Amino acid sequence: MRLFVAITLSDEMKKTVTGTLHSLKKAGVKGSYVPSQNLHLTLAFIGEVKDSSAVKEALQTVKLKPFRLSLSEMGTFGDLLWVGLKGNQGLSAAVKDVRGALDAAGIDYDKKKFVPHITIIRKMNGSWKSVPAPKGEMMVKKISLMKSEVKDGKRVYTEIFYG
Repeated sequence: MRLFVAITLSDEMKKTVTGTLHSLKKAGVKGSYVPSQNLHLTLAFIGEVKDSSAVKEALQTVKLKPFRLSLSEMGTFGDLLWVGLKGNQGLSAAVKDVRGALDAAGIDYDKKKFVPHITIIRKMNGSWKSVPAPKGEMMVKKISLMKSEVKDGKRVYTEIFYG
């Protein structure tokens, strides 16, 4: 199964970002839009594993202190459009703690530098800069272990553990 550790977005935050997606569509921006239910902030991408129990055990050691998450600007990585998040000590500590727990348990994950963002469109084509970035914030009280699978040709993310 394909796994990643993430912060799931509040319903209010999803609505805010989804409103921006509608504005992007109206502005003629093409691409593979991320469905509202799949919007999230990845803290660590683990990839394929046969058994999730070691990952769950590692995440149980993470003691998350609640913190505020705020949307910031939009930007791109190649043809991927994202909404950024303001960095803060709570978010930095969560990433460090999650990745430290995975390291301590010997669990392999993508060790790319953490850039806080929510992917909103893949294979994006068009001019998005006329659309204002969404504004919003939420309290983060948990981290989630997510399973990623394809069902009926669509990517589905399911929370299989949280701490």
